[in-house]
Order: sequence, then structure tokens, then C-alpha cells
Amino acid sequence: MTAQTAAVDSPAAPSVPPAVRRGGRAAVLGLTGTFLVLGIMASLPYVVDNGVTTQLVKLCYLIALASMWNLLAGYAGMVSMGQQAFIGLGAYTLFVVNDHGINVYAGTLVVSVVVALIAWPVSYIAFRLRGGYFAVGTWVIAEVVRLIVVRFDSLGAASGRNITTITAEPVLRQAYTYWLALAVMAAAVVGTYLALRSRLGLDLQAIRDDETAAGSLGVNVTRGKRIIYIAAAGGCAAAGAVICVNSLGVASPPQIFGVQYTALMIFMVVIGGIGTVEGPVIGALVYFLLDKYFAQSGVWYLVVIGAAAIAVSLYLPRGLWGTLTHRTGFAIFPVTHKVLRTARRDEA
Repeated sequence: MTAQTAAVDSPAAPSVPPAVRRGGRAAVLGLTGTFLVLGIMASLPYVVDNGVTTQLVKLCYLIALASMWNLLAGYAGMVSMGQQAFIGLGAYTLFVVNDHGINVYAGTLVVSVVVALIAWPVSYIAFRLRGGYFAVGTWVIAEVVRLIVVRFDSLGAASGRNITTITAEPVLRQAYTYWLALAVMAAAVVGTYLALRSRLGLDLQAIRDDETAAGSLGVNVTRGKRIIYIAAAGGCAAAGAVICVNSLGVASPPQIFGVQYTALMIFMVVIGGIGTVEGPVIGALVYFLLDKYFAQSGVWYLVVIGAAAIAVSLYLPRGLWGTLTHRTGFAIFPVTHKVLRTARRDEA
């Protein structure tokens, strides 16, 4: 028998099935580091003055808002221009629950649930639209919600109203407000990460890439999108409640229902990196610093913001964190699957 014949007749050495890993040590380290940072941030009211925590409240609700818009557009493919509807409903629902004897801090959780329930029937209207029509339609829905709210005199009509039962002691009020904002931010980021690590997360990414193909593979497209739409509404409502409390319980329809909130969400997600858990956090931090140092510069503030958005869009289309992840594979919150190469096992 020749060597060539022996090679043909001998069975091929069986190969080890490829191993699939999702996160592994990186996921453990990411969550551990996140909870460590949150623990340090939670202790800040004891070691810094109110001025620092006041500024961090804004950073916290910006991260929460960016995370919610990223969940919608970056993972479910729903580019919404009307999330300000749920921000405003969050603030005004806080007035209602506070009028019924619930304090504003515990009331934020109630507000999130109530607005999420309101978003459920609204989704049946919004989901009749696709693509650009969906974006414009959500903006129209936000305007309709604002027009409905200003019809109620008990909510201050067109001039808005305020809450008079917030904790009177300034130091305690600011500390409680900061902890509330921190809790909302943590729930938004960690909740997004856990959702994307679940079966729902796989469905969402399939829907984002190709809705028709996802449906043909058995993904319940409408159900997945509706769950995320409702969850994002609840998250935006909680952020709206924080904005209201941070403003000493004052809210007016032109401000709290303003489209500028959605514009900020889009800016932060694009700068940080759409479709990543970390991107909205980085984008919110960038906007927070730009706002802090250039907000008093008049028209130059808008020039800097616009220049930053143009530069990132042209040279880093994946965003800051998205580009880093694409080039290095590094992720604090890994949600993708990795196939590990394995050597072929020789036959015994």
C-alpha cells in the first residue's frame, strides 16, 4: 500500500468543536469595576460639597437618557425623535403621584412604571410606521402629548407648575437627589447590559441588522421592539423625574417636552458609539465636559458642539468607544459571542 493510498484510507482526525465564549473574565471584571465605581460615587455626598453633586446629577441623567436612546436605535433599530414625550410625562406624572402623598424619591419608581404602561398603547400607533416615518411620527406623538398635558389646569396648564413638598433642608435634598440620579443611571446602564446578554438581546441585534431575516428565523420582531420601546419609555420617564426634582420641582411644557433632549441623546450616542453599552456613557461624559466649559461662550458653544459632531462623524463613524472596541476588541460590557479556535485532536 502506498503512502498516498494509506492517507486516503485512514479516517480524518476528528476536530474539537469550536468553543463559544461570551465575555468570560471581561464580563466579571466589567461588572465588578462598575459596582466599585458606583459605590465610590454613592459616597460622594459625604466627602464633597453640594456643588459637585449638583453637577454630577446632570451627568447621571444624561447617561441614562443616552443609554435609553441607544437601546432603541443602536440595538432595536428604532430611530426615535420623540423621547421627550416620556421625559415630560415623567416630570408631570411625578406631580400627580406627589399630590397623592408619595414623596418624589419613591415616586420616581412609580412614575417609571406608569409611563411605561402609557407607552404600551402608544407603541401600537408608532409601530404602524417604518424608517423615517417612524422618526417623524414619534416627534408628532410627543407634540400631541404636550398639547394634551397643557389642557389640564391642575398641572399648571401652559405655564407649568412646581412641587412644594420636596425635603426642605438643602443639604439633604441635594444628597437625596444625587442618589436618586445615581440609581436611575445605574439601572439604565446595568439594565441595558443584562437585557443585551439575554435571549432578547440576540433578538434585538438580529432585528437591527435585518428585520425581515430575523422574522424568517423565528424572532418575534414586534414583541421584541415593543418590549424595548416600553422599557426605554420607563427609563426616560425616570430621567424626566430626576430633571424635575433637580430643578427644585419646577417644570414647564416648552422646556420639559423640548426636542433638545432627543437631540442631546443622538449627539451623545453618535459621539460615544452607537450599538455599544459603553458608548453612551463616554458620549454623555464628553457632552458634559463641553457643556461645563463652553456653555457660557455664547455662539462658540454651538460651534464647538457642531465641530465635535462633524469630526467624529467623518473620522470616527463608529464613535469614540466604538472605534476603540473595533480596533482592539476590548469591552467593559461584552455582549457579543466569540468563537475560540481549537486545535485538532489526534486520534488515539
